[in-house]
Amino acid sequence: MTVPVIFNRKLVRYHRDRAALHHQTIQDIVQICADRIVDRLDDIQRSFMNVLEIGGRGVIAPMLQSKGMNVVSADLSHRLVSLNSVPSVCMDEEYFPFQAHSFDLVIANFNLHWVNDLPGTLLQIRKILRPDGLFLATVPILPTLSMLRHIMAEEEVELCGRVFPRISPFPDLRACATLMQRAGFALPVVDKEALPLVYRSAMMLMQDLRFSGETNALMEQQETFTSRSFMASCMAKLQEQGELSVPLHFAVLTGWGPDSSQSQPLQPGQFSVSLEDALKN
Repeated sequence: MTVPVIFNRKLVRYHRDRAALHHQTIQDIVQICADRIVDRLDDIQRSFMNVLEIGGRGVIAPMLQSKGMNVVSADLSHRLVSLNSVPSVCMDEEYFPFQAHSFDLVIANFNLHWVNDLPGTLLQIRKILRPDGLFLATVPILPTLSMLRHIMAEEEVELCGRVFPRISPFPDLRACATLMQRAGFALPVVDKEALPLVYRSAMMLMQDLRFSGETNALMEQQETFTSRSFMASCMAKLQEQGELSVPLHFAVLTGWGPDSSQSQPLQPGQFSVSLEDALKN
C-alpha cells in the first residue's frame, strides 16, 4: 500500500534542530508534559529495565534513568537527542534500527504527529517491544490550535481565494484509539489530557511554536513566501482576542506487547452472566 507523504521529513528535522538551540525557552512546558507521562509509570505495579525514549528533549531520559532504568534516547534531530546524557541514537521514527523484542518500555513524547506512516511506526514499536512490554506516548489532538487554524483559513480565503495548509492535521481521540487497535497492541487505552496555556500576545504564541519545532512542515504548503499583509492581518485578528487561551489537548496512548499471560476477552457464548442481568445488579 502506498503511504501518503504528508510531511516533509527533512523540514521536520530542520525545525527540530533549530528548536534544540532554544530548548530552554519552552523548558517549563516540556517539563510539565514530561512529568505527566512519567507519572503514569508510577501507577503501574511493575518494573522496567530496558527503555527506548523518543523525542524527550533531554528531559524524560534522566527522569527514567533516576528510576534505575537503562535508557536509550532517540530523535530525528541530532541536536535534540544530543541534549541527553544517556546512550543516544539519531534515527527516523519511520525506520526503527532495533531488533524485535529489544525493549520492555517504549516512551514517545510529542513527536509521532510528524510521522507520515503512523500505523507503520506503531507497528514497528509493537515489534521492538518484548512480550508484555509497555508502550506509552503523547500525541497532540484536536481541538489544539483550532482558533489559529480558523483565523488563518479565514484570512487566506479573503486575500487569496483559497486555503493553503499551514498547521499540522491533528487526529482526534477516536482516531488514536483506532490506530492502537490496528497496530495490534494488547489492552490498548487512550485517554485525553489538556494543558492550559495563555499568551499575552500572538507574537509570543508564534515564537513558542517556532522554538518548539512545531511550525509548518507540510508537503502541500505554499511555495511562495507568506505575504506580510497576510501575517499582519492574522496577528491583528488574534490580538483582538486579548489574552490568548491556547490549551494543548493531547492523547495519552497506552498499549502492551501481546503475551499469553495477559487477560484475554471471552469469545461469544462463553459469558456466564447476561448483560441484562449485569446491568440489573
